[in-house]
Amino acid sequence: MSNVTLRTFSYIDVFQPQVASFLATVAGGFLPTEEQAGLVVEIAPGMGINRVMDVVLKATGVQPGMMIVERVFGMLEVHSFDQGEVRAAGEAILTSLDLKEEDRLKPTIKTTQVITGVDAHHTMLINRMRHGNFLLKGQSFYILEVHPAGYAIFAANEAEKAAEIEVLEIRAFGAFGRLFLGGTEANIQEAAAAIENSLAALSGVAEAVV
Repeated sequence: MSNVTLRTFSYIDVFQPQVASFLATVAGGFLPTEEQAGLVVEIAPGMGINRVMDVVLKATGVQPGMMIVERVFGMLEVHSFDQGEVRAAGEAILTSLDLKEEDRLKPTIKTTQVITGVDAHHTMLINRMRHGNFLLKGQSFYILEVHPAGYAIFAANEAEKAAEIEVLEIRAFGAFGRLFLGGTEANIQEAAAAIENSLAALSGVAEAVV
């Protein structure tokens, strides 16, 4: 498949409980569970994601959790308890696109914010738009905006590995990805550091972000 930009290509080694449960609230396919491995792929233009999903399902035994098709971007998530199957799915995708893992865009953090001691009325506003756990009065609230969008899932999973936080919202498609976390100030700071370090460690092609 020519003229395709590999925006996101990220393996999830082990889905953490909250991230898996969150995805199960928004996924339209086979719901992932904790301890499964996963793969998130995002390409441009978006319509090509149908062909990519066809390739991976015919080549491997992974289960499809999400497929979102937009005109500009398309993303998919597949998972399995067998990490080898997930890796094979990734290889099948790369082969079909005639690309390598290093051809993916390198994630760039666009915005991070930590709001401490959140007011009760503010938590209500956040809780009305989240699909995950609740943000409570007095907790700290973490916001991440990342490019490309698909890396928001990877960032959330790394945060949950590192600290006892609440996963509030993951938005992993579109122009930018967003992640909302809640918790104590110390745990939020620990999660934020884990996110920054894990995203910085991913290789890829740098792209100017407006």
